[in-house]
Order: sequence, then structure tokens, then C-alpha cells
Amino acid sequence: MIIDSERIILRDWEYGDIQDAVEGLNNINVSKWLAKVPYPYTEKDAKGFIDFARKQDNQKRLSFAIVLKENNKVIGGTEIANINQKDGIAGGGIWLNEKYQKNGYGMEAFSAKIKYAFDILGLRKMENGYFAGNEKSKKMQERLGFKTEGLRRKGFLCIATGEYVDECTTGLFKEEFIPYKQ
Repeated sequence: MIIDSERIILRDWEYGDIQDAVEGLNNINVSKWLAKVPYPYTEKDAKGFIDFARKQDNQKRLSFAIVLKENNKVIGGTEIANINQKDGIAGGGIWLNEKYQKNGYGMEAFSAKIKYAFDILGLRKMENGYFAGNEKSKKMQERLGFKTEGLRRKGFLCIATGEYVDECTTGLFKEEFIPYKQ
């Protein structure tokens, strides 16, 4: 599956993406904001994730590599997770290699994913969140129209740091969505 945007594409993970995944996630400045990513992050970790992504039930979860069109480099990942067609709701986060942050790529990828969830999957709401202190994620979500819905105190064990962290929960209804424009 491919979701096309101006500067990036979202596509299924491939085994050829292992090195790019390790480059992006073997960085504590990235992995500390993700619940299920160990630090250090190894080729074995990346292969295990890609095995999981390739075998997942696409009715429940879609995992995407974020690929920069200009050089076909994987610069991050995103997903549509916990797809609940009955209630029209799904979630899913994003990560971006630190070298490619502050260029709008994350916003573009997240926006493309949300548009797909609303327009193609027919969902009515996206649920998300960010770890307390992750101002980049908070601002990105707010710019796309997400609203704060609550706080899960020490709701996740961050594997990279070994600490329980607070998650600020957010939600976005289709009619609130503000698509990214470069």
C-alpha cells in the first residue's frame, strides 16, 4: 500500500529498510518518546518489527515507513492502529529520524495518514497522545486540529528509559482536521 504526499510517501515496511530504521531509532532523543522502542536499537530489533508489520492484520493495524521521495530514504514510521470500524475510531503514532526533524516531514506524513484514515477507511475519529514533555508532538497534533482529552498518569513504561511516563491523550474528529499545507 502507498499513500502519496508532496515530498514523502508512506508505504509498507521492507527488509531493505533495516539500516534506515536503526539509524533513526538508535537515538535516545527519538526513542525516549516511544513506548515500545528499546535503546539501543539494533538490526535485530528492526527485523523483528518489520516481521511484525508484514504479518499484521490490516483490518486492525497499518504500519508505514515514511520515505523521502528525493532520495528514497526511510526517515521515520507511522501507523494507523487499533482500527475499530464499528465505532469509526483508530489511533497510531509517529517517529522521525532526528536528522530530518524541523522540516515539516513529520507533519506532512501524519497529515497524509490521517487523511487516508478519514477518506479511505471512513473513520470518524483519530485518537492519539504524546508523552508529557514532548512539545514537538504536542504542537504538531494541535496544528492538525487534535484536542487534549486527558492524562494517563504513568500510563506507559518507556522501554528506552525504563521509566513510567505520563501520556497526554488527544483526539481529532474528521470535521476538526486541519490538513498540512507546506
